[in-house]
Order: sequence, then C-alpha cells, then structure tokens
Amino acid sequence: MAQDNLTAVLHKPLDLRLEQTEIPQINDDEVLLRMDCVGICGSDVHYWQHGSCGHFVLKKPMIMGHEASGVVAKIGSKVRNLQVGDRVAIEPGVPCRYCEFCKSGRYHLCPDILFCATPPVHGNLARYYKHAADFCYKLPDHVTMEEGALLEPLSVGIHACKRGGVGAGDVVLVLGAGPIGLVTMLAAKAMGASKILITDILESRLETAKKLGAHHTIHVTKDANEADLVKLVHEKLGGHPDVSIDASGVQSTVRLALLATKSGGVAVLVGMGNPELTLPLAGAMAREVDIRGIFRYVNMLVWINEMNLVSKIIYLD
Repeated sequence: MAQDNLTAVLHKPLDLRLEQTEIPQINDDEVLLRMDCVGICGSDVHYWQHGSCGHFVLKKPMIMGHEASGVVAKIGSKVRNLQVGDRVAIEPGVPCRYCEFCKSGRYHLCPDILFCATPPVHGNLARYYKHAADFCYKLPDHVTMEEGALLEPLSVGIHACKRGGVGAGDVVLVLGAGPIGLVTMLAAKAMGASKILITDILESRLETAKKLGAHHTIHVTKDANEADLVKLVHEKLGGHPDVSIDASGVQSTVRLALLATKSGGVAVLVGMGNPELTLPLAGAMAREVDIRGIFRYVNMLVWINEMNLVSKIIYLD
C-alpha cells in the first residue's frame, strides 16, 4: 500500500494546507478507503472563510471534506458487507447506535454523531480515510465515482421532499437554486411532482434549473415586493403550491414559503440562516400550513438504492 496520504487540513480561516498525515489504522468494524472524489460543500466554504458554520466552530486544525466516494483498500475482521476493491459512497455521519434517536430510526439526531469535517471531527479529503463499514454503500456499476460523491447532497434534497410528503401530481415551490435547491428540484420531479417552480436571485442558476427540468422560474430582485412575489408564484403555478421547500435560509425566502403554500400544505425549511427570523406565523397557523425542518438526512442512501433513484435523476430529461 502506498504511504502517500496527502491531506487537506484547515488550520484557521483562509489557511488551508496540503499536508502528509498518517494512514489511519482501522478497527474491526471499519474499512480503509482510497478516496476517489470529494465534493466541496457550502459548509466547507463557511469553515474556510469564517472558521464556523452555524454553531459549529473550528478550534483546532481539521481535515476537510464529507461529500465523498472511494474504493475499499482494507477491511476490518468483522466487516461482512464489503470487500477490497468495492466502490462505495460514504454516509459521513456515524451515530452512537444506542441512544433513543438511533433506536427510533432517527440516528441523524443522535447527540453523539460523528460527522465528517464538522469540528472537532476530521473529514475525508485525503488519499486514505477510515470509516464505519455499515455507513459505506456499494455503488452499482452504472454509477460513476463522481455521482457517488454527489449522493450525499442529493440525500438532503430527497429527505426534504420526503419530509414534505412530495408525491405524484404535487405542485412544488423550491426557493433557492443553489446546489441543494437543484437536487431538491430533481428529487421532487423524480417523485412525481407535476409542476415545479424554483426561485433565485441569480439568473445563471435559474438557467441551469431550466436545463434540469424546472417548469417555471422566478428571478427575484433585491427590491422585489413580497405580496407581488406571492401573487406571481400563484400565477405561474396556476394556484398554490402543495409543498414549498426553502433551500436558502434567508428570511425573505422562508417568509415566501409560508405565505405562498396552500391551506393545509407543507413548508419545509432546509437552508440554515440566522438563528432568529421574523416570520408570518399567524397566517400560516390559520391556514394550517405544516412547518417542518430538516437536519441533514436519515436512511437515505439505503432508500436511494432500493428505489433506484440515482438512475431516475441522472437520466431525467
């Protein structure tokens, strides 16, 4: 095995270094992975620029990266689900497996979860990286390593759609056409949404959304009037959205999600912005709009494999 383990280590904001680190020694239930593809997430950018993301703060050097795929280089003595040479996608959060959240199936809420590149836990942007074997998922032959790495952000979009109950014939509003907004749009379409409208402040992102299958788009300007935007959403969709999914996190988009959603509909909050926002809750309550938050995802990679959803999204018109 090669001894080169070139690693991307963030020491402090704007101080990212490529360093040689020791190749990890695996435990009986772990695998050593030769990393292939590692994506750059918005959280990575936040750590690099500001040294923090939400309430997670960089206090000592941390290896970056969590959206990843790799090839199994070595397996622990108790590993039965993988073999050397398997191509895998990595679910970067490993929970304790014993708390009430883990036992109830919502392990992503485990207070002791170890999530790659979330201080103080190291990430996987290295030549070699060790991970729990049961949180590595073998990739089908038709899925590339690049696509395997993208399964992590895709899981966020799918979890958002599942939390919103998106199904056949639903009308969906997605606020924000960044990477998470786009995968959320793709997931909604794969789940049978009949109309999808996506908004953003950048026209270039909306052009990408159109190419990926958005039925309608709205370019939101900084001086846009809130009431006019709500009216425009309804005009574009020919009615109220059944499910609105905010992938931005800024106050204006969260407000629009609550105001535009139909009575009895669902507003899903994905983007993480300021810890406190001013929102039109009274109106949403009076119309029984369900407000549901998400935190990362849970049980998604297994579900994606079972539903063959990767193929459905990769080959969408």
